[in-house]
Amino acid sequence: MTVDASGLAGVGEVTWPDNCAPSGATAVCSVPDVPVIGSGYSRQIHLGIRAADGAQTGAQGRITYAATATGGPDGTLTAPEDSFETDFMVASGPDLSLTPMADVEHAQPGGTETIPFELINKGNESAHGVKVKMTASYGLDFLNKYDACTYTRSGGDDYAPMTDATCTFDQVLAPGDSFELPAPLELAIARHALNDRLDISVDPADGATDLASRDNYAALQIGTDNTADFSVTGAAVAGTAGQTVTAPLTFKNNGPAWFANLGSGDPAAKVRLIVPTGTTVTGVPADCVPHTLTGGYYGQRTGAPRYDCALPYWVSESTERTYAFQLRIDAAVPGTTGEVSIHPEFGDFAFDPDTTNNTAVLAVN
Repeated sequence: MTVDASGLAGVGEVTWPDNCAPSGATAVCSVPDVPVIGSGYSRQIHLGIRAADGAQTGAQGRITYAATATGGPDGTLTAPEDSFETDFMVASGPDLSLTPMADVEHAQPGGTETIPFELINKGNESAHGVKVKMTASYGLDFLNKYDACTYTRSGGDDYAPMTDATCTFDQVLAPGDSFELPAPLELAIARHALNDRLDISVDPADGATDLASRDNYAALQIGTDNTADFSVTGAAVAGTAGQTVTAPLTFKNNGPAWFANLGSGDPAAKVRLIVPTGTTVTGVPADCVPHTLTGGYYGQRTGAPRYDCALPYWVSESTERTYAFQLRIDAAVPGTTGEVSIHPEFGDFAFDPDTTNNTAVLAVN
């Protein structure tokens, strides 16, 4: 790879790593192997950059790259000059940086967890105060309350309950200074906790722009040793040929834990109906999507052989939701059945201690 840093003249200076051979403002860097997409990411050339002596705030420069690799039908593969670039600007100000925090595993329902919290001002100017925003998901609560913080609860039908802490601390952080909360950050783990999350963000309190905000945020996964028993209930309906009946199919979380896909926002589960032979669905609940039997696209809302009904991305420890299908009995055949089941959007219900109640029957006559 050819790295051209001539665009940094008078603005920045590069420190070259060992796998680069510099010549003036350019260098040829060797990379032994280039992985294919999807096989993982690793830094192969790590340049150090600092502001040049005498560079003024606001001065800008650019590094450009070109590459040639062996392989391909022509013997070489080429990424031409300027196929990628790094823009560099000399700036001045505070740079708040959260010290990395580890996720929590094996928290206990009804217990507490202490979260280490520290930030450092890595910038070249003082931060005149610090803003801290913390959001704890439904299975967590802030055990110790700080006078500098305002605590509010949010969430509803569409959004999982959360507790927000918005804080402003007046402490001045000079370059190199660190900051900790007035008392250790302690979380109360609810009896219904399972796969929870604590989000933390920090910013200078005086309106100053943080020089590098990428390390101003952390999202901690708080895993609790708990279970959530998902179940589905079918129905038994009866009628004569040509009659339309209502078939209520019910999902329930029997607890004791809630569950949410807090990162992806995917449905907590999907309720699936395989329609009984000899019947036709004429009325479909709002959250249910028609499919072919194998899960493919089905062009009409009614009359499909299969329906998948998506729950929200979260369910409480006692959520119960019924999907009422309108079913026309085309032929009065005694003992015909359809299948009702629940499925994760991905993976499995590893937290579910009893999967025998994850399937049920829709019986007709």
